[in-house]
Amino acid sequence: MNTIIRKSMLSVAGLAFAGGVFAGPIAAHAANPVDGKPVAVAAQSAAPKPQGDQSHITLNDEQTANVKAIIAATKKAGLPERAAVISIATSLQESKLENLGHLGDANDHDSLGLFQQRPTSGWGTPEQITDPAYSTTAFLKGLRQVDGWQDMALTDAAQTVQVSAYPDAYAQWEQQATDLVGQYWNS
Repeated sequence: MNTIIRKSMLSVAGLAFAGGVFAGPIAAHAANPVDGKPVAVAAQSAAPKPQGDQSHITLNDEQTANVKAIIAATKKAGLPERAAVISIATSLQESKLENLGHLGDANDHDSLGLFQQRPTSGWGTPEQITDPAYSTTAFLKGLRQVDGWQDMALTDAAQTVQVSAYPDAYAQWEQQATDLVGQYWNS
């Protein structure tokens, strides 16, 4: 019995020592500011960091106008910048921010517009789906129905709405979507 107690006390003492070694210099530095100035501590960002390798395309005027349309629809819906980031990343993956009509044999079923939404899946009529404001609003309506979308990885939130055959593909556009929202949200 004494051996068990002794080993337990040594373990606790070892943890206390290790904690002091690692936390001690940081705590001591913070407690003793240099030149009377407090030590700066890095703040954590609320937005998650992009996952995996990131892709980037150069946008033309039409694609930039579609970015602005997505942002305007997001603001009109009363949703935060994160919703616009998810929407733009989704559109980058689905259409490269191009408002695609029927592509003939190259078409994926009857997918249309910025988000490659399908009339036969209930997203709206072809005319509605190819209207950037309508298609974004439809996407955002689906996003709102995803519990906890604000805190999800972008690819998980987008996939829950889109139900894509390539669920992880959305993640590669997160940095460009974040940059575009940063550039155009307040303009």
